[in-house]
Order: sequence, then structure tokens, then C-alpha cells
Amino acid sequence: MKNEILSGINDPGQLERLYRSNKGPFKREFSSLYPELKGNTLADFWNERLRYETEDINWGSTRELLLVVIAALVAGLIAKIPAVFPVDEDFFYPRNIGFIFLPLLTAYFAWKNNLQPKLMAAVGALMLFSLIYINALPVSTTSDTLILACIHLPLLLWVLLGTAFVGNNLSDYGRRLEYLRYNGDLIVMTTLILIAGGIMTGLTIGLFSLIGFQIEQFYFEYVAVFGLAASPIVGTYLTQTNPQLVSKVSPVIASIFSPLVLIMLVIYLGAIIYSGKDPYNDREFLIIFNLLLIGVMAIIFFSVAESSKTRQSTTATGVLFLLSAVTVIVNGIALSAIVFRIAEWGITPNRLAVLGGNLLMLLNLLFITVHLLKSLTKKSDTAIVGRSIAHFLPVYSLWAVIVIFLFPLLFSFK
Repeated sequence: MKNEILSGINDPGQLERLYRSNKGPFKREFSSLYPELKGNTLADFWNERLRYETEDINWGSTRELLLVVIAALVAGLIAKIPAVFPVDEDFFYPRNIGFIFLPLLTAYFAWKNNLQPKLMAAVGALMLFSLIYINALPVSTTSDTLILACIHLPLLLWVLLGTAFVGNNLSDYGRRLEYLRYNGDLIVMTTLILIAGGIMTGLTIGLFSLIGFQIEQFYFEYVAVFGLAASPIVGTYLTQTNPQLVSKVSPVIASIFSPLVLIMLVIYLGAIIYSGKDPYNDREFLIIFNLLLIGVMAIIFFSVAESSKTRQSTTATGVLFLLSAVTVIVNGIALSAIVFRIAEWGITPNRLAVLGGNLLMLLNLLFITVHLLKSLTKKSDTAIVGRSIAHFLPVYSLWAVIVIFLFPLLFSFK
């Protein structure tokens, strides 16, 4: 999109066509390009046009809206497969939960970004292979490698969705960061949709019960399931056609939660020492500790992605630096605990998966922390911090591929 905007910066018709075909990405890319285009009459005009925010909701083109409605219905039908076909729910959902909506979102962005046929075929083939593979794994209630594959498969599908989102230029780090911002915006929008859906559910069931109809079972089995499956698709559509809906909410959330999480982490580390709990000998505590670490990492990624599109204040950068530094300590504790458990009781699929994940997160955190420190001391720009995250995203996908496809073979499906 950037190259197309630059090539048509003196062609009003070309810019209008680009804007009408993909309004959300056009607005974001033009905003990032405008500082170097300032002074160009047409660029100044478009800057003023895009800065004007209408209160009206844009529902996009009829064709796009129709595609989103069809995708939402398909997602609901996929979620209902165990009710239609003789498929056990305990078999279907752990293996296929990511396939309910992520491939549909991938197809949506592939269409929106005019993904090259070769790249589209590669993404589709990997998704199809993953679908066949995960459902072909032996049925077991005790296989750690099966559980690990099911946990990591949505991560791989998420990366493939990111490939479609970034578009044909996969080395565009700005688009990779935009993908992280999209995920933050999607979480906000989907949460709002689910809250509204929850209120509607309560009102509907309550009203029908007043006239003697008990519709709870029917409602949850059909309406609620379709609504849950469709919510990320509808949320994506709204964030792409109306970026102004959450463009101001997400940065505020990032600014509020970063210092709060920092305070919570410091207090939590102190509470661990006081309580005498340790992740070295308590397996359940180590699991919770790692879940906490993943959650904090997600907040750091989201906050950095949001801050990279604007000039961040020194205070905000300092909070992010302290949060990253404290998270490095938390990661170090978790990593030392898993190394201790491997030394004491040997290697298992779970321990090796956690070890690899913690090592990757620690390396990524160290890069982020160093770049944030350089940003604080004015030795580099905050945008470099975002680039360090964007560089690392393919590494996580590689580790997910190893866990999904190699672990079951290495550990004989145990």
C-alpha cells in the first residue's frame, strides 16, 4: 500500500481508487507517510480529509459485507460439526478450535490485500496439511505431545493469518507491527461485542421465560454458539472498515495497563518470597507462573506496538522499560525452574516445550529492554523497539512448527 500511495501521490484518481478499495490500511499507511510528503498540495488535502472523523459508521461495500456475513455463518457451522456429524466433542474442539475462525479471517485478508497466488497457495496448503495432520494424530487422553500440538496449533494459524494481513511484502516490519495493533484492537472490539451479546442473551431468555418459554438450551446450542464463532470475524470487519472506533481506546488501555501490570508484578514477586512458594518444586505453580509471563509479554507487545506509531513520552517509555526489565527477572525465574526440573527429573515433552518457549521469550525481552534503554538515553528511536518485536515473530512460528510436527515423532506420540 505504501508504494502504491507514493507512486500515485500526484494522481488524484489513483489515490481515490486506493482509498475506496481499502480504507483502513490506506488511512494508516498515509498517516505514516505524510511527514515526508508534507508540502505536496494533494498530500496536504488528503491529510485534512483523513483527519476529519465522521461519527457515521461505515459498513463497507455490499460485497464485503456479504462476504463477512457468509464467513460468520460458516464459522458457526464449523463450530456445530460435533452436533451434526458423529464426531466426539472431546476429540473435535481441542484439535480444531483454531480452525473455526482463523482460516476464514486469513481468507478475508488475503482477499483484501490481493495476496499473490503463490503465497495464497502456500498459506492454504499449510493450513490444510495442519488440519489433516492434527486430526490424524492418535486418540489419547494421556499424550503430552498431542496436548502440546493442540496448544501450539492456534499459534501457527495466527502466524499464517499474519502472513495474509501483512500482504505480499513479508519483510515490511511496519505491517507486522500493524498486525499486533490489529490484534489489540480486535480484542477490544470482540470484548465489546461479547458484552453486548451477553446482555442481549440475558434479556432474551428473561423475556421468553416471562411468557412461559424456556429457551435456554436452544439459545445456547445455536444462537450463542454462532455468536461466539462469528464475533472475531465481525470484530475484524468493524476494525477494518471503521478504524476510528477503537483507534483512541487501544492506546489508552495500553497506557493504563502498563504501569498497573508493572506494580502488580513487583508486588507479586515480593509476595512469592513472603509466601514461601517456589516454581522449582511446585509444578502447578510453575504453570501459573508461565501463564502470567505470557500475559505480561502480550501486554508489552501490545503497548510497544501502540507506542511505535506515535512519539512516546519519556515517562511512558520508562514504564515500558521497567516492565520489560521486571519481566526479564520473572522469565529468568521460570527458566531456572524448568532447567532445575529437567536436571532433577529428566526431559519430557512438556519441559522441553516450556524450556524452548521461555528461552525465546527471554531473548526477545532482552532485545526489547536494551532498545527501550537506548530510547530512554536518546541513542535510538522508539520505533526500533517495535522492529525488534517484528523481527522475532517468525522465530515463534518456527518453534510452534517444531512442537506441532516434530515433538510427536521425537517422543513417539507420548
